[in-house]
Amino acid sequence: MEKEPALRQSREQENPLGTENIKSLLKKLAFPAITAQVVNVLYNVVDRIYIGHIPETGALALTGVGVCMPIIMLISAFAALVSMGAAPRASVLMGRGEKNEAEKTLGNSFIMLLLIAVILTVFFRRYAEDFLLAFGASENTIGYAMDYMRLYCLGTVFVQLALGLNAFITAQGFAKISMLTVMIGAVINIVLDPVFIYLLDMGVQGAALATILSQAVSALWVIRFLLGEKTILKLRARNFGLRANVVFPSLLLGMSPFIMQATESAISVCFNSSLYRYGGDTAVGAMSILTSIMQFSMLPLMGLAQGAQPITGYNFGAKQPSRVRETFHLLLKYSLAYSLSLWAICMVFPRLIPMMFSKNQTLLDYTAWALRYYFAGAGIFGIQIACQQTFIAIGNAKTSLFLAIYRKIILLIPLIYILPALLEQKDRAVFLAEPVADIIAVATTATLFFFQFRWAMAGLEKEQNQPKTA
Repeated sequence: MEKEPALRQSREQENPLGTENIKSLLKKLAFPAITAQVVNVLYNVVDRIYIGHIPETGALALTGVGVCMPIIMLISAFAALVSMGAAPRASVLMGRGEKNEAEKTLGNSFIMLLLIAVILTVFFRRYAEDFLLAFGASENTIGYAMDYMRLYCLGTVFVQLALGLNAFITAQGFAKISMLTVMIGAVINIVLDPVFIYLLDMGVQGAALATILSQAVSALWVIRFLLGEKTILKLRARNFGLRANVVFPSLLLGMSPFIMQATESAISVCFNSSLYRYGGDTAVGAMSILTSIMQFSMLPLMGLAQGAQPITGYNFGAKQPSRVRETFHLLLKYSLAYSLSLWAICMVFPRLIPMMFSKNQTLLDYTAWALRYYFAGAGIFGIQIACQQTFIAIGNAKTSLFLAIYRKIILLIPLIYILPALLEQKDRAVFLAEPVADIIAVATTATLFFFQFRWAMAGLEKEQNQPKTA
């Protein structure tokens, strides 16, 4: 019994997550995470640029592939369901010195990702066309959409493994290795796209094949690392047997990021249908630009949160409340500084970023005022990210799940329909739904966090001060 505290102390000394300067650690882990997020989006953008420049059919092909995005986002969301709950749990277990339990979490997650991949592949191979038609595909674009999805579905297993297992590399503090996972896939995809699309004249199917192969290489890279000598947590066959006490807590904790990603497609449909009703094609076009800006601009915040997660989780498990507090305060400071800067740019230069997406003056004029409405609450969103992601890192599944449902489903979707009924300028009212939901959600999140984080830290301090018994 006397060996456990000594073993735990030894592990803390060996692992820099428990000993190194917090600010240095956060910078070291956040920079690769931010880079990986940006690269991941950039290669998707490049993918669409290649498709859009296919001779004669580029515009229709781009529209067809665009309709596939809700399904692609949903597939990625299932990887987050497993990994974004299991990886933080693994960090906490490592902090407690329970390496074997952390490896069981990794092994169970590997099998869960495989099972989910099989189910999603079969499901979307069967029902993809029905979903694509519901998401807006027409008789002119459904052929391109199905050409892309038929092949993309076959690579679902690689998407699940590459995205899902990579979180366990980040959770151990190997942020650069995690970044390389994304960069390797991105580079391969960018190189193969023009070869398959143009040189081999495969069109949309070539883009899908390039994506599958790039994800396959990323998946193999991750598995090879988790089987190697440098990893702390190893992928072992003996941990592949699914255990309810491992799987269910991980899935419960992962429900928050899953809902955040999965509901994006539903929210997109709600926004577009309302805006088309009140503002026509120009309003829908503006929303497409604003959604792209929002997704891209949120990446640094998510990268910061991913960098802080293993530090928070490890030290929470190691019962080091002072380091947990310091990590949160730094995350909050950096996140809030970024979100306020983003808000200021949008308010002062509303045409600056939209000009990257279009040269149409009518669309740019409309988007400029719409951006000010849509991003009106963005300045305080850093608080939401810092608090919600810290809830996940310390294993508070119920609160993180509630907050994810609260902001998007309880607040945002109803507001998209309620505000136009109350205000005279209907299209502007739709854009206002975003900041109204943000302000209410941030106030709720900050209040819950103030009390629950204090209670959690008080509990850690009580355990830390308890006398060790033989």
